[in-house]
Amino acid sequence: MVNEKDDSQRKKKESIVDLSKFLDKKVRVKFQGGREATGILKGYDQLLNLVLDGAIEHLRDAEDPTVIGDETRNLGLIVARGTAITVVAPSDGMEQIPNPFANADE
Repeated sequence: MVNEKDDSQRKKKESIVDLSKFLDKKVRVKFQGGREATGILKGYDQLLNLVLDGAIEHLRDAEDPTVIGDETRNLGLIVARGTAITVVAPSDGMEQIPNPFANADE
């Protein structure tokens, strides 16, 4: 006799991240590999796949790839794969600060 669990007794997996308060608001997303994009969050799922409307990619500086430059590229409507996302943050109230761990000599 096999001990089978009923589907109604199984706990539904819920995402640990609640992005519902960011729906239809501008968010900044950082990806593995260093790419960054900003757009209006239109949807998401439990795997953190995101749908961004009016997305803009923030390009790296050609001379110093560790710095995000002023240059951007318009992407439009995108689906960002959750496995590649490292940070999701609201655009309002976010500012870039200098890296406190970087050597001041450089």
